[in-house]
Amino acid sequence: MDSSRNQENLHQLGQSEYEMRVRKVQELEKAGISPWAEMREVSYTCKQVVDEFVEGAEKQYAVAGRIMTSRMQGKAGFVTIQDRSGRMQIYIREDVIGAESFKKFIEYIDLGDIIWCTGIPFKTKTGEITLRITDWQLLTKCLHPLPEKFHGIADIETKYRQRYLDLMTSPETRERFIKRSAIVKEIRSYLDKNDFCEVETPMLHPIPGGAAARPFVTHHNALDSDFYLRIAPELYLKRLVVGGIERVYEINRNFRNEGVSTRHNPEFTMVEFYMAHEEYHFAMSFVENLIRDMSLKICGSQTVPFGNYTLDFSKPFDRMNAQQAIMAYSAITQNELEEKNIDATLAAHKVKLANPYASYGQKVFALFEEVAESKLINPTYIIDFPVETSPLAKRDSKNPKIAARFELFIAGMEISNGFNELNDPFDQAERFKEQVKAHEAGDAEAMHYDADYITALEYGLPPTVGCGIGVDRLVMLLTNTTSIKEVILFPALKRK
Repeated sequence: MDSSRNQENLHQLGQSEYEMRVRKVQELEKAGISPWAEMREVSYTCKQVVDEFVEGAEKQYAVAGRIMTSRMQGKAGFVTIQDRSGRMQIYIREDVIGAESFKKFIEYIDLGDIIWCTGIPFKTKTGEITLRITDWQLLTKCLHPLPEKFHGIADIETKYRQRYLDLMTSPETRERFIKRSAIVKEIRSYLDKNDFCEVETPMLHPIPGGAAARPFVTHHNALDSDFYLRIAPELYLKRLVVGGIERVYEINRNFRNEGVSTRHNPEFTMVEFYMAHEEYHFAMSFVENLIRDMSLKICGSQTVPFGNYTLDFSKPFDRMNAQQAIMAYSAITQNELEEKNIDATLAAHKVKLANPYASYGQKVFALFEEVAESKLINPTYIIDFPVETSPLAKRDSKNPKIAARFELFIAGMEISNGFNELNDPFDQAERFKEQVKAHEAGDAEAMHYDADYITALEYGLPPTVGCGIGVDRLVMLLTNTTSIKEVILFPALKRK
């Protein structure tokens, strides 16, 4: 009962605060003052004012920012404003800006308002660089009180649904997304330096393909056709390699109609790149160097914290197959992994297979996912995938039962997937047919038959390796963030 009353009182308080600010808007308009004024010239950021400060210099600075704190006493006060560069303190005195201007500030300005001001910086007794303002103007009126600290489930919801409030009040959140931008720039720079060409391929696909995933379906009225939000750009990018763009990449969104968790969002960012005349061992080293360089540039170190772990990118990344990983991270023996014993081993570890006709290789990987995947903390490449789980990958030249493929795991998450691209049109056609059979048998993630892609392969795809890297998960690793929702500005949420 007390809790309900508390919430009701808080609700009423919020309403009265809003109404009070609306009344101020009306009073400002009556006085001929726009609550949402035209821009005023801003010559410096808050950080530039602080960085350029020289004791005794009488230089005027014009800045603008949102009011985050206010301590007004009598005829003077300190206010903190915030712009894109950070926060800075300003000092307001009635005898400097004039009695009428000071009165307007006291009567009409609230936390959250955006103001323009000009003044000369000085250092306070506590050593803080502060701008003593000589003039000011309201630029934008804020009609709601600013939130304080986020805590509890309700506030987490607000944090994701109203990300602008999170960015406004949390320096950590702003820094995380600034780092995300820097990470994407570094990926682009790394690929550009290695002679790659950046492209954009369709988001609407007539046939879903390029990955094993359930697609989102939409309908194009003018064409009277169903289309699929892309699950991967792979088949289009490889068409470009056929056309002669031998090093190509795209950084963009993929859409997969799957669950939402701390590691999954149905809309996510990937970088996919393809290199003609290279193979997957080279691609593993290429990705390894990219992540190592990025760690140093973004974090200043090749050892970075992540949750309860410290990730070490300075050492060569481990490389092992699924069987080796199972034995390294569980008590399962080589004998238990023998084909004659694998069913009993799966049963003993309560591993259930979606496909009752799963091959030996598929069974081993199902066991790997259950007992080993989450334990791959420092960077580890898993290789030697069964061909039947890799419908677009070329067979290993030394063992036709396995694909020339890798997946990179860090902190128990898949970060990257790459392989030598299957360029035999007859083999690819047969694998598409097997995927169609799986789809007809109920596998919603199985691929469709893409006849146009087969035609492209018939014109000749050179020996090529391709790779995808999950940008959101990479950002998680390099910002010590254990939930994907914290690195996506507007994550998928249930409708209220």
